[in-house]
Amino acid sequence: MNAPDVVLIVDDVPDNLSVLHDALDEAGYTVLVATHGEQALQRAAQAQPDIILLDALMPGMDGFEVARRLKADAQTAAIPVVFMTGLTETEHLVAALAAGGVDYVTKPLKPAEVLARMQVHLGTARRARSQAQQALQARSALDAFGYASMTVRVADGRILWQTALARRLLLAYGDSPGDAGSATVGETLRHWMARQLDGVLQGLTEPPRWVLAAPQPVAGSDRRLVLHLHPPMEEGQGGELLVVMREESGSAAAQLLREAFALTAKEAEVLFWVAQGKINRDIADIVGSSPATVKKHLERIHAKLGVETRTAAAALALGRLRQGG
Repeated sequence: MNAPDVVLIVDDVPDNLSVLHDALDEAGYTVLVATHGEQALQRAAQAQPDIILLDALMPGMDGFEVARRLKADAQTAAIPVVFMTGLTETEHLVAALAAGGVDYVTKPLKPAEVLARMQVHLGTARRARSQAQQALQARSALDAFGYASMTVRVADGRILWQTALARRLLLAYGDSPGDAGSATVGETLRHWMARQLDGVLQGLTEPPRWVLAAPQPVAGSDRRLVLHLHPPMEEGQGGELLVVMREESGSAAAQLLREAFALTAKEAEVLFWVAQGKINRDIADIVGSSPATVKKHLERIHAKLGVETRTAAAALALGRLRQGG
């Protein structure tokens, strides 16, 4: 059996508190009360209620300021706030919503109307929490399998959320120091993300890739950081992207291809660089051979993979690397 939802009522008028308290208690809610703004902030932080019914006009700190402070605090920002107000002028209702309210009810209060409005917003909040929990589980699973992830606001490159592994990798590759909320991705990466945004949100079959080389590579090491862009896990975030990254080694990947397709060491190395989009001349420079020799290796690779084109060979290689990476 689920625990009852917790409602915090904030009002400086005892009669209003009494009417709402009795109606909500009878409906099965756990009810907390506060009679002024400071007390409301304390109760909200301590109890983490599921919803807050907030009087707009109170002595001292009014409801608008209480709502602004609740929304500015990460601990209470997600709690839905329904304003209770006798003010019906448009400017006051707009002020209530601008301060962070999700809805308002007018005085004199009608308990049945308040309950109906509450149920709508409690349902919305439950769905949001469920989606957030699913997203957290998905991100944790990525970390557990050696992938790192972060959510980036494309407009300014701000990192809104990142796993510990993502932060370590970005620091190691010199792209983004700092903590989530204050750090930004590098300017080049941000511009690339902006160019890819429309395609990603339209659901490209293959997420765009970005490769970062270590700024000071260790001698003999070919490790690199590969980033993939995806739409965000939560809905309604059109200007944000989920970045999934993993550190890879070219030699390890080549060994995987060698074993998967029964290639020689040199053929596997050539196939790996073909899969990275390199042309024969570039591959020749990388592996220390001539373009003609690379072409011969590629002909043998095509025969062993049963394909006729470079594109098909690259697709098979990338598919195998994703399965075993």
